[in-house]
Amino acid sequence: MKVRHSHRIHRSLFAGALALAISSVFAGQAIAAKPAAADTLPVINAVLTSPPEVPAPITRKTPAKVLVELEMVEKDMRLADGVTYNFWTFGGTVPGSFIRVRQGDTVEFKLKNAHSSHMSHNIDLHAVTGQGGGAEATFTLPGHETQFTFKALNPGLYVYHCAMAPVAMHVANGMYGLILVEPEEGLAPVDKEFYVMQGDFYTEGANGEPGLQPFSLEKGIAEHPDYVVFNGSVGALTGDNALKAKAGEKIRMFVGNGGPNLVSSFHVIGEIFDKVYTEGGSKYQENVQTTLIPAGGSAVVEFKADVPGNFVLVDHSIFRAFHKGALGILKVEGEKKPEIYSSQQHDIEYPEAAPAGSK
Repeated sequence: MKVRHSHRIHRSLFAGALALAISSVFAGQAIAAKPAAADTLPVINAVLTSPPEVPAPITRKTPAKVLVELEMVEKDMRLADGVTYNFWTFGGTVPGSFIRVRQGDTVEFKLKNAHSSHMSHNIDLHAVTGQGGGAEATFTLPGHETQFTFKALNPGLYVYHCAMAPVAMHVANGMYGLILVEPEEGLAPVDKEFYVMQGDFYTEGANGEPGLQPFSLEKGIAEHPDYVVFNGSVGALTGDNALKAKAGEKIRMFVGNGGPNLVSSFHVIGEIFDKVYTEGGSKYQENVQTTLIPAGGSAVVEFKADVPGNFVLVDHSIFRAFHKGALGILKVEGEKKPEIYSSQQHDIEYPEAAPAGSK
């Protein structure tokens, strides 16, 4: 049986989710009491950004109470030229809005589900220490909002995603993003920061088949995606949307992998990562060519853009890059440095060697 994007399926899944919520309440699993607020902390509204933008680094040296408000929206958007898809989003984009907090912050998280949604949604933040990463506290019906509070205990770059059943379908439709918990001492300064997140998409039509494409459950289960893309669509980081920097600038990329299935082999053609904070943690490797990012995982890569050029971001499982869409461009402008890279110096024919044994 194929899963088609239809109001009938939406109503069926919505009814099942609603029945689950009602049964949970009658089973005595009512909404827990709100934890005591950290009244002594200064209150700050979080600045959320859409990909590939990143909120400014945190300069304060003490914890705060950070208010995060995020709306979940279901909307038709471009997947490839001539191809649209009904994405389920955090903040109206795929990936969802970038969230930046500091280790030790108390985060008051308000989640809204748009009135136009057909599905219930929630959020599981891998940065949360607590049941379901927040999913248990944020079962959110269309037209409703929920709220919970957590303390950011561990620094790192973490994935968040929807964890409403069927979880794989919600993630496959684009419900994922990144939350950065900066260490208490902050991050070393760089010139540019970018937000890049890979995802694999499963459509009933073949790659490039035009029109509004429904989600294919069969392809998702078989792990045979039609598209593997950065930031939600083919070409999202090319042309006028290419990432831009200048030669000599130090660049930091916050890279995530929403999955739901594939592991990413993230690589920038023509660059070497000076540092890679593997799996979004505190330790780093130096002088890395390609880094693995698991589904539901992340990495922070840093490098200096020494010379100008168009540097290609790829998943080095290379058919994904050139046939399924996992390709972006970092456009670096500036003066050439032939002592580092000379470009082509000649193209000439060379004499053919005589066959072996001939005189």
